[in-house]
Amino acid sequence: MNFKIFGKYFKFTNHQRTGIFLLFGIIMILQTIYFFADFNVAEKSFPEKEQWLSLQSEIDSLKISKYNDKPKVYSFNPNFITDYKGYKLGMSVEEIDRLLAFRRENKYVSSAKEFQEVTKVSDSLLNVMAPLFKFPDWVQNKTTFKNERKEFVKKEFNKKEKINVLDINQATQEDLVKIYGIGEALSVRILKQKEILGCFVSMEQMSDIWGLSPEVISELNTHFKVIVPPNFKKIAINDASLKELSQFAYFKYTLAKQIVTYRSMNGNINNIEDLSKIKGFPVDKAKIISLYLEF
Repeated sequence: MNFKIFGKYFKFTNHQRTGIFLLFGIIMILQTIYFFADFNVAEKSFPEKEQWLSLQSEIDSLKISKYNDKPKVYSFNPNFITDYKGYKLGMSVEEIDRLLAFRRENKYVSSAKEFQEVTKVSDSLLNVMAPLFKFPDWVQNKTTFKNERKEFVKKEFNKKEKINVLDINQATQEDLVKIYGIGEALSVRILKQKEILGCFVSMEQMSDIWGLSPEVISELNTHFKVIVPPNFKKIAINDASLKELSQFAYFKYTLAKQIVTYRSMNGNINNIEDLSKIKGFPVDKAKIISLYLEF
């Protein structure tokens, strides 16, 4: 190979040599600075940043504790178990349906064993569910209750005493608390509902009062009846104002407005069937509502 061709590229003048040596010198100086100098920038401290980091760590610890916490499980009466709760506890659809069918016959389970006999749940599932069961006091004290009941039957019913049936619209709080299952709170709630309605027109209205179980309602039907007061003023459905209609317990403002609109467009409302045609009317309460109205 002929190297003479490349020779001309390595011929420098004095000025060029000086420039090259200066360039190498600068490179060496920069390399030395790079290896020995500390280029780390001092991190500034911000009090706000420290506060946020402290707060974030606290939030993270709360999240971890929340995820680690096991959800609290509350006791319940298995007679009133819902589809969702039964499913969450591991019951199959068939097992839940058996319990619901049993309850539709107005029957109640009073022990874990009876619950298993009705639902056919496995022993392993029953062992999980049974500690959560909470039966009424009369079930837990069944022996005492039976003895008291026998004594009561012997003393009272053997005499064939007639039960005094009172007017529910004249009942006082003292009268109501005598009923098994009704305490101070429920008695006040019944009287409050009577005050809102003006009076009761049917014993079926007891099922509208929150907190009254079917057993308590049955007791109320045994000891009370409805006598509508002679001075009870019904609502004149064709003459009542929007305000009067909206104040009626079974009507909301929207329904009252619909009734007024219906009257203005169609004339008088002649019966409860006409009223039932209005959008939003509670058809399931039509029989009871009709007793409060004057057509």
